[in-house]
Amino acid sequence: MVTYSSNELISSSDMAKKFGHYLSSIVKHSSDKIAILKNNKVEAVLVSKENYEKMYKALKKTEAQEFLSSVHNGLEDIKQGKTHPIDTLWGKIDS
Repeated sequence: MVTYSSNELISSSDMAKKFGHYLSSIVKHSSDKIAILKNNKVEAVLVSKENYEKMYKALKKTEAQEFLSSVHNGLEDIKQGKTHPIDTLWGKIDS
C-alpha cells in the first residue's frame, strides 16, 4: 500500500483551483506524487510523465514475466501428462 505525507494529500477542489501550481511541483520534482482526495478518500494520483512511464514499463515487464511463467507451467504440465483432451473437458462442463 502506498503511503502519503500530509503535503501530498490535496482535496479535489484545491486541485481544481491550483492545478498549475501542483503540476509545476510535479514537473520540477518538488513533489514525487500528489494524491487527490474526494470525500477524504484518495481517488487519483498525479505523477510526472517520467515516473508514469517507469511504472508502465515495470507493469508491462511483470505482465510479460507472468505470461511466460504461465506458458512454461503449461508446457511442464504437458510433459508430465497432467493435461486432458478438450473433448473430455467439454463433457465435464456439460454434465
